Amino acid sequence: MTTIKDSVHDHIEVAGVAADLLDTPAVQRLRHIKQLGTVQLVYPSANHTRFEHSLGVYHLAELALDNLGVEGLDAERVRAAALLHDVGHGPFSHNIESLTHRETGKYHDDVADLLAQGQVGDVLRKHGLSPDRVAGLVAGNGKYGQLVSSELDVDRMDYLVRDAHHTGVPYGTIDHGRLVRALRFVDDELVLAPGNVQSAESLLVARALMNPTVYTHHVARISKAMLRGASERLLEADHDLTAEELRRMDDHGLIVALRLHDETAEFARRYAERDLYKRAVWAELGGVPDHLLEVDHAEIRGLEADIAAACELEPREVILDVPSEPSMTESSSRVMVGDEIRELGRQSPLVKALRTAQYQQWRLGVYTVEEATERVGREAVDRLGLEVEGTLVSERRGRAATLDEFVGGE
Repeated sequence: MTTIKDSVHDHIEVAGVAADLLDTPAVQRLRHIKQLGTVQLVYPSANHTRFEHSLGVYHLAELALDNLGVEGLDAERVRAAALLHDVGHGPFSHNIESLTHRETGKYHDDVADLLAQGQVGDVLRKHGLSPDRVAGLVAGNGKYGQLVSSELDVDRMDYLVRDAHHTGVPYGTIDHGRLVRALRFVDDELVLAPGNVQSAESLLVARALMNPTVYTHHVARISKAMLRGASERLLEADHDLTAEELRRMDDHGLIVALRLHDETAEFARRYAERDLYKRAVWAELGGVPDHLLEVDHAEIRGLEADIAAACELEPREVILDVPSEPSMTESSSRVMVGDEIRELGRQSPLVKALRTAQYQQWRLGVYTVEEATERVGREAVDRLGLEVEGTLVSERRGRAATLDEFVGGE
């Protein structure tokens, strides 16, 4: 058994298969991948890693297994899956996942190949565990996969508390101890025991508040979009580098690779000096044409190139950032009300208000070099068909915006 001092959960005892997995290269690599990617450019103390988070998820999974009375091979599979659930992450966590998925067809939880090979596969088989079954739990499959990946998973419970702790933002603080103790299986479905509607709501509120404050803060979004664009140019410029190899880099390796290529060295400099692009447009959902919400990657690159050309800039100097429409998966959590299982979204009056808030917080962004924000903003509003007057509310003054108020800004 190994005992590790953790900044969030105090002492974590790691035993069995998890102890043997701890020092495998796949798990140790997570020490070099920041949990929040580029968010450290907003919150300087947000330097915690996927390794710390994985230990936290393992710890909460252990508590949940004890509370639920799960033992034997089922428990060992869950312990292994909890510790290994993030080994599929690429550098800077989610920041370039859309790029690597486009090229490889794999998301971070597609880990079957990673678990079957090398030291991880050897350790799992040594403990009588099937790598495929553990990978299935990581993907949320089956009864016990819900503990690792679902609306009530221990992954969510750890990252909300950990991200709040390391950023200093208090909104992610939840009573994860109570949530873990309230978990129950009813007909193989993971639910919260009666009397825990408010506990489930706390997950919703924490996520809803952390989203605009931390996860989608405009500086984090700009730096993430710049990193994603630079990584794409790196793949195009370096014909010896594959998307699968890019996916297996850590943060340091990617920054070094970007620094060494002429096409991407400027981004590496900007990242190191926090010399980021600025917002040329920051548009609310109501002012964005529906077709823009469905444009694919090739169309976005074409629009960026068109706006850049019209403003006499290089294509890489304009970024169009169209996030997905808001979602709230936590609202489908199941809670027991008396003897009945109910979906939280149908039970809680908070859900509708939080969904409304999510839609109001949504923004389409256009980013560019500081000296070009005004002309890029005007060109983007015109070319993208954004509605500025009448239907778009100014974030700055809470009333109908004029074009001058809508474009530019920090």
